[in-house]
Amino acid sequence: KTFEEIKVSDICNLALVNRSTFYAHFDDKYDLLANCLDDLKQNLFSLLYVNDNDVNTKEYFMEMLKILINHIDEKKDIYLAILVNNRNGILMDIILDVANKAVNEKIKVGNNNIVSNIPTDVVSKFYLGAIIGICLYYLKSGNKYSKDDLIKYLEVLILL
Repeated sequence: KTFEEIKVSDICNLALVNRSTFYAHFDDKYDLLANCLDDLKQNLFSLLYVNDNDVNTKEYFMEMLKILINHIDEKKDIYLAILVNNRNGILMDIILDVANKAVNEKIKVGNNNIVSNIPTDVVSKFYLGAIIGICLYYLKSGNKYSKDDLIKYLEVLILL
């Protein structure tokens, strides 16, 4: 079913909870969805934030790619469900928002080794575009390439 077709009663039946219990925690199914997406984003941010590989720009973003692709692999069912329901924009927003936040936090705390003489926002957008593109490709292409192969390919393609 698409999200629009799912009823609160469907969610309650699957979760084995009463409707009153559901409504004690959530206003409606959209509130539940927002809560689930927030949890997904928080989990991803906590993983990205601990990326302390700041030897240079390339190494930092390669580590970010590894973290992202492993996270997507672990939560593939969730990400695929978002994609299947034509929510490509939501998926992009989740990953881009969280990755941008992680990069900005790293810069704030003084890890400026990830930034060269190019403005930080330009460097960030360049790498994040490649990383997010590869992550979405990995998710959409099924098992065409392994995550290790894609990481290896990007390692060669990113020169900085």
